Amino acid sequence: MSDPLVLIPARLAATRLPNKPLADIAGEPMIVHVLRRAQEAGIGPVAVATDAPEIAEAVTRAGGRAVLTRADHASGSDRIFEAVEKLDPEGRHDVVVNVQGDLPTVDPRAIAASIAPLSDSAVDLSTLVAVIKREEERADPNVVKMVGSEVSPGRFRALYFTRAMAPYGEGPLYHHIGLYAYRRKALQRFVNLPPSALELREKLEQLRALEAGMRIDAVLVHDVPLGVDTPHDLERAREIIAARRKP
Repeated sequence: MSDPLVLIPARLAATRLPNKPLADIAGEPMIVHVLRRAQEAGIGPVAVATDAPEIAEAVTRAGGRAVLTRADHASGSDRIFEAVEKLDPEGRHDVVVNVQGDLPTVDPRAIAASIAPLSDSAVDLSTLVAVIKREEERADPNVVKMVGSEVSPGRFRALYFTRAMAPYGEGPLYHHIGLYAYRRKALQRFVNLPPSALELREKLEQLRALEAGMRIDAVLVHDVPLGVDTPHDLERAREIIAARRKP
């Protein structure tokens, strides 16, 4: 690997929490908190990919870098592919890390850990998982599970992702965290693939890669970062960040 590029897709069109990238947390927009966490990971340059000038302005005002993309992208993966082609047309960055723009409390160490499996040339993209600890989450369809084979301590080859409770039987279940590190060529291949049957059925974009024969490895981390989707989530994020800033 040489010189990963970290990209944060962000848009204003969320239905459950409109304008959420600009929601105030401790005096700064949420997208700026995500930007800071990505910068703290220290793995490469960071930029926000957005279709909203308001988001781009907030990022640049905070000293970050933003790139404006089209508004018609179906997913964050499509958005970051356009962004990386604009930011790096020469192809210097051979790894692209996709950090969701609604993870203001994400651990920078987790972002850094996501690229480790790509040192294996057989791996096309990598992601993160954590052990499910709350019983009610085991069968919750909003908690996506990774089914995989452990290839080394704390690292898995992903075989499937599902909203169902899987695998069957005794043993841990793994909560998939939607943060990805792609080889540049794998990202290009992925966004040019049509949506797959299982992707559409489970409503999980990563199944497109698996159905196309691409290899996804997952790194085990200790905690699931808070994804901000509702006003309640936003209040929790404010509480977490306020607690972290107390002397």
